[in-house]
Amino acid sequence: MAQVKVYSLFTDFDINLFKAGKHYRLYQKFGSHVTTVDGIEGTYFAVWAPSAKQVSVIGDFNYWTEGEHQLNVRWDSSGIWEGFIPLVGKGNIYKYKIESNNNGIKTEKADPYARRCEHPPKTASIIWDDTYKWKDANWMKKRKKNNALDAPYSVYEVHLGSWKRHIEEDRFLSYYELADDLVTYVKDMNFTHVELMPIMEYPYDPSWGYQLTGYFAPTSRFGYPEEFKYLVDKLHQNDIGIILDWVPSHFPEDAHGLGFFDGSCLYEHPDKRKGYHQDWKSLIFNYERNEVKSFLISNAAFWMEQYHADALRVDAVASMLFLDYSREDGEWEPNIYGGRENLAAIEFLKELNQEIYASFPDTQTIAEESTAFPGVSKPVFLGGLGFGMKWMMGWMHDTLEYFSKDPIYRKYHQNDITFSLAYVFSENFMLPLSHDEVVYGKNSILGRMPGDEWQRFANLRLLFGYMFTHPGTKLVFMGSEFGQYNEWNFQESLDWNLLEFEPHKSFQQYYKALNGLYKSTPALFEKGFSGEGFEWISYDDHENCVISYIRKGKIEKDNVIVVCNMLPTIREKYKIGVPAKGKLMEIFNSDAKEFGGSNVSNKKEISIIKDAWNGKEYSAEITLPPLAVTIFKFK
Repeated sequence: MAQVKVYSLFTDFDINLFKAGKHYRLYQKFGSHVTTVDGIEGTYFAVWAPSAKQVSVIGDFNYWTEGEHQLNVRWDSSGIWEGFIPLVGKGNIYKYKIESNNNGIKTEKADPYARRCEHPPKTASIIWDDTYKWKDANWMKKRKKNNALDAPYSVYEVHLGSWKRHIEEDRFLSYYELADDLVTYVKDMNFTHVELMPIMEYPYDPSWGYQLTGYFAPTSRFGYPEEFKYLVDKLHQNDIGIILDWVPSHFPEDAHGLGFFDGSCLYEHPDKRKGYHQDWKSLIFNYERNEVKSFLISNAAFWMEQYHADALRVDAVASMLFLDYSREDGEWEPNIYGGRENLAAIEFLKELNQEIYASFPDTQTIAEESTAFPGVSKPVFLGGLGFGMKWMMGWMHDTLEYFSKDPIYRKYHQNDITFSLAYVFSENFMLPLSHDEVVYGKNSILGRMPGDEWQRFANLRLLFGYMFTHPGTKLVFMGSEFGQYNEWNFQESLDWNLLEFEPHKSFQQYYKALNGLYKSTPALFEKGFSGEGFEWISYDDHENCVISYIRKGKIEKDNVIVVCNMLPTIREKYKIGVPAKGKLMEIFNSDAKEFGGSNVSNKKEISIIKDAWNGKEYSAEITLPPLAVTIFKFK
């Protein structure tokens, strides 16, 4: 039998932290680490398998022979198996062959902590280390300001496999190619951040990356780990932040993954009522187990530390918070207080956010959470979950529902478009028009708009103008920024050929201008999470389907007035209340000719007169373009 040297990276303190669920850098110890022991180069392996009777490393260096390289179990009841294998190094392929004490069950598993995985459908782990030299020091120094809650935050959500494909070779673009094409495009379009749908290794393309098997490895579909770092680096060098989708809610049952890892329910909860997700046919992490908490929080910290992520968008938080999520009566068990909350998951999320904000205070965590669970974006010390932001799913549903209606019916549904302002400041909300809204027969965003082609694009400009002037940060899924007509198909490139047609080209220019306006108008972002940043002028003009409001910055002279005309009717001499005397100047108009509009505008300065209206002391008469948002500044 080949020699496995006794060797360990773990200290007693490491073991105590691991058992207590307080070790948040486990990737420094677990997995495969190229090192030198007694002058011999090789690799140290460590894996958690407490129910194992024997653990072997099998790989291309021993002809995948079980028992050839048996790891040593630690005698401290940690369940860790470890050892140093000489002359094995970077690029070698391996798995763990685990014989369980549980009825002699044998499993063959990829390394949960592997830094690189084989290209699917292959499933083994690859020993890897890289010496990538980061060049984003300038961004890292100033990113606290760029990622702050009072900074502009316009996010472009991207699925790397279908943003753009290499047409001649019919393949994905590589991380290197994306570092040119994607970065150039995002910068030109004035986005502040990119959000990547999961790039951690996953076996099944139709899962879009939400069923992970390689939690510490960027998917090999697009290149090597250091090539992904290069992509992140390029984004940062161009002043663009990167948000990574992160999935601590569930994982697939694939034979090489985390499920039934050592012949027992190790990472998943053993009770199916807490450990199996019926909708997604996947396993749910056991948040009651300290070692699992350490694994997950270490994984979050890994992407922040090793890959310079600026934020984590945490997927499916609602499914974690509630024991009865998507379950009928009798399919779930109440907590010790008789409630439906998953107390262990709640505690895990609090610990996660405390660690991320303590160690990486210039980053954010963002919850995809669809319920009215209180305090999602409140600090833990105030009784909240501790996230920086939360997706505003209610706004998304109401807004898309409203804009899909023929304008003739909108006067009966004014509440759909104004209701969000009743609760918008209860959380730090991000307004998402994400990938979930353009699949499964829901149609594209453009495809939902009513009317002829001109009205559809006018409605689309109005929708995004309303979105960008509504309190909260912004997120749009790729393709929506140029009016993608078809639903998203993860197997195909976006329909970039649409930009040969004027309506799509003009709309793309509109979105670029909207991003530019947002970034350069402090009133639209400085107080985006505070009631001090918003004031209604009128929300009850149902008959004309017009809403108007003031967005406020830290300095009064930065304030802007926003008027949205939801009908395809031009309104001249439309009277709005104004809080102060002076003049109004139109600074943005979604109906401008260069955006594909009809070019109805307020050409000159508008006088404000002392004539009370809308509860304000002064008023002004303005022209409202059809299906348009118009923005004014005080002079």
